[in-house]
Amino acid sequence: MLTLCIDTAYKYLTCALIKDNEILSGVSYECFKKQSEELFVALNNVFDTAKIERKDIDSICITEGPGSYTGTRIAMTLAKTMGETLPCDVYTISTLRLYAAGNSNTMVIMNARADRAYVGIYNNNEIIEDDKVYEVNEIDCKDYNVVGDGALIGKQDFYPNIPEAFLKTKEQWKKVEKIAFLVPKYLKESESYLK
Repeated sequence: MLTLCIDTAYKYLTCALIKDNEILSGVSYECFKKQSEELFVALNNVFDTAKIERKDIDSICITEGPGSYTGTRIAMTLAKTMGETLPCDVYTISTLRLYAAGNSNTMVIMNARADRAYVGIYNNNEIIEDDKVYEVNEIDCKDYNVVGDGALIGKQDFYPNIPEAFLKTKEQWKKVEKIAFLVPKYLKESESYLK
């Protein structure tokens, strides 16, 4: 199966072509709030490097959020269009789950602004705690390896190799049955934030 993987949900623009269990080509770089301007250049690069035609892909996998409101919708719009016109199967994965990349005891933290963060906790691709929004001062990471915006809680920022993360989480991709109804994943606020 030849899959185009795209993440535009947060700081990075990632495009990768995965065939079965191998990354044929990929790009991933920080370009926060510029993904829409650079997506097609990145796609051309990935397809040209792999010497693959767009019509040859069997599926597309995108991050469904959480993340930037606009960023999440960029990949989603492309996936809907390609899914309907090629046609090809469309899969999604949580941005936080992708960034955990199948590692053990991992807490992924992404800045949600206003002293809040998106947080997901995973262990070897299993969900330990569902993705949520926390106030930054609520986050307790002492038992976990921190991925993402660690600086929010006094740790170092760290992001995985996102094309490799797509490959490592392949078993967790969720197939979209009705592409027209595909919507970004927005998280509810934590209880203390709502008070």
